[in-house]
Amino acid sequence: MRPAKELLIASREFAQENRWLSWWHLSWAIGLFVGMLAIAVSDLPIAVRGATSIVAGLIGVRLFIIYHDFQHGAILQDSPIATVLMWFYGMMLLNPPSVWNRSHNHHHKNNSKAFGVNIGSYPVMTTHDFASASIAKRIAYAMARHPLTILFGYFTVFLWRMSLQPFLLNPLRHIDGLLAVLLHGGVMMHLGRQGLDVLLFGMLVPSFVASALGAYLFYAQHNFPSAKLKRRAEWSHVEAALHSSSFMEMGPLMNWFTGNIGYHHVHHLNARIPFYRLPEAMAALEELRSPGKTSLRVHDIIACLRLKLWSPEEERFVSFKGI
Repeated sequence: MRPAKELLIASREFAQENRWLSWWHLSWAIGLFVGMLAIAVSDLPIAVRGATSIVAGLIGVRLFIIYHDFQHGAILQDSPIATVLMWFYGMMLLNPPSVWNRSHNHHHKNNSKAFGVNIGSYPVMTTHDFASASIAKRIAYAMARHPLTILFGYFTVFLWRMSLQPFLLNPLRHIDGLLAVLLHGGVMMHLGRQGLDVLLFGMLVPSFVASALGAYLFYAQHNFPSAKLKRRAEWSHVEAALHSSSFMEMGPLMNWFTGNIGYHHVHHLNARIPFYRLPEAMAALEELRSPGKTSLRVHDIIACLRLKLWSPEEERFVSFKGI
């Protein structure tokens, strides 16, 4: 394995976007997303509308990864059109840019280097800290990592943590959190006037699906059985990317829906690599070929969700029974 600095330098080869390819991916995703939503609010049978509504939610995840790459500066920089499109999508997804940039940049700089309440990530407590914490802190921690919190990410993660809470804590800095809620609510009211079925299939189901999958992906990317965590002074950016960020094995279709974000260890090594070049980088750089793995198979999801606390003695995540 080459030294960390050399690996970072080698990764820069893949941190070059193809502007036309970026536009193609964005245009194609938007076109499919709008098409699925048009079918979802049509007069077709309920089964067809429900299915296309779910597919729209999955495409929404891909659009979020494009939005995520844009915010990282990996694609479509200095494009006024892309800036407007990405701003609107981030607001509609209850992921306002000011909040996302602050929390997500903090996450990348501090990935797996701190314990307790983590900005931009799920909290992680050690077995010792949890054992000595108050009952109130234990309950709050357990709720933050509970499967239902992830499943209902539409409300818990995006509406509350990404929009309303930041605005309430710092109204001037995060005014777009309030604007996101107002815009989202305005569209919801407009669709509701067309009919409850239009609201359900045209907005609520896609938003719920995209938020739930997105919330779980973010959880499993750093909370998986073979993950390694260390105190800040003992860790480095490259080690955190290689050992604290997972590779989520998925088939071609789910890799498409999730914008290759399953190659998360590659993304954390160099966030400027466009999502469509992550597989290429993993194949080319030998050090990236043996990551910690998980998947969307039921047993792997259950295994990840059971992980609650970090055990310094065992150097692994354990369940609450492990304390």
